[in-house]
Amino acid sequence: MDYIAVHIRIEPFQEEWAEIIEAEIADLGFDSFTVEDPFLNAFIPKEQFSEPMLKTLLGAFDAAEFRVSHTVELVKEQNWNAVWESDFEPVTVGDEVTVKAVYHKNLPKTRYNIVIDPQMSFGSGHHQTTSMIIEQLLEDRKALKGKTVLDMGTGTGILAILAAKLGAAVPVHAVDIDPRCVLSAKANARRNRVPHKVITVLGDASVLIRGQYDWILANINRNILLADMDTYVRSLKPQGGRILLSGFYTADIPLLLEKAASLGLMEISRRTRDDWALLVLKKIPAASAASGGRCAGLE
Repeated sequence: MDYIAVHIRIEPFQEEWAEIIEAEIADLGFDSFTVEDPFLNAFIPKEQFSEPMLKTLLGAFDAAEFRVSHTVELVKEQNWNAVWESDFEPVTVGDEVTVKAVYHKNLPKTRYNIVIDPQMSFGSGHHQTTSMIIEQLLEDRKALKGKTVLDMGTGTGILAILAAKLGAAVPVHAVDIDPRCVLSAKANARRNRVPHKVITVLGDASVLIRGQYDWILANINRNILLADMDTYVRSLKPQGGRILLSGFYTADIPLLLEKAASLGLMEISRRTRDDWALLVLKKIPAASAASGGRCAGLE
């Protein structure tokens, strides 16, 4: 598959502005991004690219604070993996988890090693949201052990694979709407010797079954989280269900918590990093909900 690389120049450059632009154009079909001052580089399958729509969105950013311009480059399929792999560096989280590519050799060993073939699928472990979820899973590993887990929007399958390695109930379910991600996650599960512990399914929230999971991990963008949160809640087991939400900015926290409260969820913890956020939510016990119990963090 041929890709289009869009190089967006931001003048003067600030990484915060690059993140804002990334969030706005992601819904056009761009599935990966890199930042190289003064550029935000965005990648999209050639057949999905609409330059008029991109121009319309970018035109809204020509404000007093910064200006944007862009150039377009065709990236042929045979060159894509080489370009992607050349930029992929191993990631260590909390000195306990290393996420590395198949070609990385002679790295220091950590307790949990996850080997992936990143190719064009989202999820290398570099993004703040992925690393925050990894940290949360490590912190809560005792609570996670033996629990049924869903990794929604699994990408390369890193979070599902880690949950399996941490002792979650077998099988961990991984779901993604992108067929490439499903193939990648399945291959990575085999690569990490957990193919029997991780089942990957093609689909969206409509494939979920009521009352099936103890934990749901959803590292997706804000709009999808808002649209699908009610389905996630229905898919939690009645007692003690937990949802880890990430993929959104700290500015979006009140909006996500308002939606969560309307569905009977309470916040039990959060993490933030570089304007990105992770919320850990838990079902309010039925007795508390009936008596009008308040949700922590919603004042």
